[in-house]
Amino acid sequence: MQEEFDTVLLSHDEERGVATVTLNRPDALNAMNAQIREDVVSAFGALEELDEGADGVAVRVAVIEGAGDRAFSAGADITEFGGGEPRVGPMSSVQDTIRGFGAPVVAKIDGYCLGGGLELAFGCDFRLASESSRLGLPESNLGILPGAGGAQYIARIAGPGVAKEVAMLGEHLPAERAGDLGLVHRVFDDEAFDDEVAAFVEELAGQPPLSMRAIKDSVDHGQGVPLREAIAYDRRVFPTLVETEDHAEGARAFAEDDYEPTFEGR
Repeated sequence: MQEEFDTVLLSHDEERGVATVTLNRPDALNAMNAQIREDVVSAFGALEELDEGADGVAVRVAVIEGAGDRAFSAGADITEFGGGEPRVGPMSSVQDTIRGFGAPVVAKIDGYCLGGGLELAFGCDFRLASESSRLGLPESNLGILPGAGGAQYIARIAGPGVAKEVAMLGEHLPAERAGDLGLVHRVFDDEAFDDEVAAFVEELAGQPPLSMRAIKDSVDHGQGVPLREAIAYDRRVFPTLVETEDHAEGARAFAEDDYEPTFEGR
């Protein structure tokens, strides 16, 4: 499947179950304007329709990347800032769409990942970066703050002191520094970046898809609620997975050394 929106390219490899959402404004460093935000939401809506029509799970992993060789996304399109008030609400809706998507979502960061681009990446489950990438929240240089929660994400990942440093200074962090802080999960050499990301995605796509979705839902649900409540939620979900064909496949593979399981999301 391939579909083209005004500013986003969407593809889906049916055999692998891997979808790719490409931010396609390379001349503008894939800056997040109103159209690209709308198109990202529409692309994930199309992927949800694929899942609804599938016998099992159609999308095992979704990857978001930026077109061109310079940026994942350099941030919000400041040409849209009018009356001193940038449009941050729609950016939050994009994050909500990505977080609410059932399958794991991987941000493939190669180049600049700044401002709204970094906030988009924070909405993903995994952030993988090339070593030459630069990440940051430069909004303070415009006399504003990161309007879609960038500093809040960093505070939860690396602590409030780091969040203040990154957001107040507005500097571009080297990928290695971002990795040390936990803002990205893995940093790969530039030359091996595409292959390393592909290997990570393939490994993730090969896992039982219902289990992956349940874990994503469980971890996200558990944020901000008491531990006891989060564990109780897992206990309610656990029996539903035990009854699946995927669990039967995994159990058989565990018991039989030479059996290769096939996980279909059923």
